[in-house]
Amino acid sequence: MMFSTAIMFLCSMSTSMSANDLMQDITDTSGIALTSTCGTLPSREILEVNGGGLALLDYDSDGDLDLFVANGATLDDPEHGPGSRLYENISSDNRILFKDVTPASGIEITRWAMGAAAGDYDGDGHVDLYITCYGPNILMRNRGDGTFEDATGKAGVGIPGWSTSAAFGDLDADGDLDLFVVNYLEFLHEQPPARSLYKGHDVMGGPHGLSATGDVLFENIGDGRFRDATTSSGLAEVEPAYGLNLAIIDMNGDGYNDVLVGNDSMPNHLLLQEPGAEGIRLAESGQAHGIASNMDGHDQATMGIAVGDINGDARPDVFTTNFSSDTNTLHLAAPDGLWDDRTMATGLGLRSRSMLGWAATFSDLDHDGDEDLLMVNGHVYPQATLDSMDSEYLQPPVFMERSGSRFNSSRATEHWLATPHRDRNLVLGDLDRDGDLDLIIGELNGPVRILQNNIDTDRRGVNIGLLDEREGAGDRYAPGARLVISAGDEKFIRWIPGGACFQSTMAPEVHISIPPGIEMIDVEVSWPSGEQTDHERVPVSNRILLRRTD
Repeated sequence: MMFSTAIMFLCSMSTSMSANDLMQDITDTSGIALTSTCGTLPSREILEVNGGGLALLDYDSDGDLDLFVANGATLDDPEHGPGSRLYENISSDNRILFKDVTPASGIEITRWAMGAAAGDYDGDGHVDLYITCYGPNILMRNRGDGTFEDATGKAGVGIPGWSTSAAFGDLDADGDLDLFVVNYLEFLHEQPPARSLYKGHDVMGGPHGLSATGDVLFENIGDGRFRDATTSSGLAEVEPAYGLNLAIIDMNGDGYNDVLVGNDSMPNHLLLQEPGAEGIRLAESGQAHGIASNMDGHDQATMGIAVGDINGDARPDVFTTNFSSDTNTLHLAAPDGLWDDRTMATGLGLRSRSMLGWAATFSDLDHDGDEDLLMVNGHVYPQATLDSMDSEYLQPPVFMERSGSRFNSSRATEHWLATPHRDRNLVLGDLDRDGDLDLIIGELNGPVRILQNNIDTDRRGVNIGLLDEREGAGDRYAPGARLVISAGDEKFIRWIPGGACFQSTMAPEVHISIPPGIEMIDVEVSWPSGEQTDHERVPVSNRILLRRTD
């Protein structure tokens, strides 16, 4: 395989925080002092390599973003780890600060948690949590008084085995949130698989040689309950794969939410809705639409998924992170309804060959008007080095700045990008409500890091959320919605996907930066129900909430 060592970690690795760094690590003063647990170090089995997901949600309905951390356990006792955590955002005066409210919240999850999905599944105005696990998954219903209750049994959404990611999304366009769960493979911690070889080195076994498990779709039928629609939707007919991640959005612009599933070492699945079908009907279309594999037809090991609009056609372009000695991949939407691999043409190929990528996101961190690309990295094999596996075990985050249709890593010497970690997860949101995007990163068996945005430009940051207030609607987060925003002469296209990133839930809003002097913006919203609303001359502020009442 081809690889590059010259570009692995750039030679300058700052040891002190620069005043010009875009992001400042404020973990020590943030109120979050959590070292995550996902097995032990060094990792011995494949169950220990994913880390735990993150979710940004407003659990107490006070207008700011709180944090849930899915925490794991160990192979010796997978049911009794240190526990997942819920943190209340109590930031003020431009200081980001959280308070651990887990004991009072009723969240007592010590099982090996993997992923976190947030959404108001019962339409009561309070954001609930679905936690994927090694072992039965858990649905925590938000009572609205600061506490949660285990509603897994009543809702009918407990799945045994090993689930990785999950996301809420309105797939049948009836106004409430359905639930899609991604499963990985059959694994028994008491009987782990035999060791394997990678580049001539003895490594943990899997995923190859282990049985993949199929994904599951739950249709929301109201009254706080779901029904298993895996068979009726056609999902059961899709070949099981080593599923790791997903994004729920309208991929082909027909007004119905679709599901993109990222699989490990197998073709990715593009599950398109069948318009006009009774109920939810999904058809696997990844190969036919050019998005199941890379341009060479090779299956990849997809971890992270990021959705953006690079070519300005209002259709979702998809970036995925992959294993080392391979490139990450950018699929651009093409005029013929397909997706084309434009990884090399956009400068995203060579830089990623020595990386093993996890969570990724398109975002305008630097307030220059376009969306740059951020990804976190780290190998799964503790013995990985450039000499042994063409890739280091510890790896830094990568921030690729957009310049027209290409990306480059000009900020790579900043301190927050120069220090290598075992990173797995990230979420972005305006934690201090000053208009820019702050960052939370989860490291495998390492600290949860909080980074505050230091950007200082004349462009103003605006965050836009959606709230469907129609009677019976449960679309508080409106996952899958697309927003077209006009600010003066500039136009922005953003999505609120269900899922994406990796095993995590981003803030339920979109972010743009607008030129100085703009006081009003126009926003066109394509809702997950397929309907469109126009919001004209919306006053600009750091946070805008667009309400749908008709």
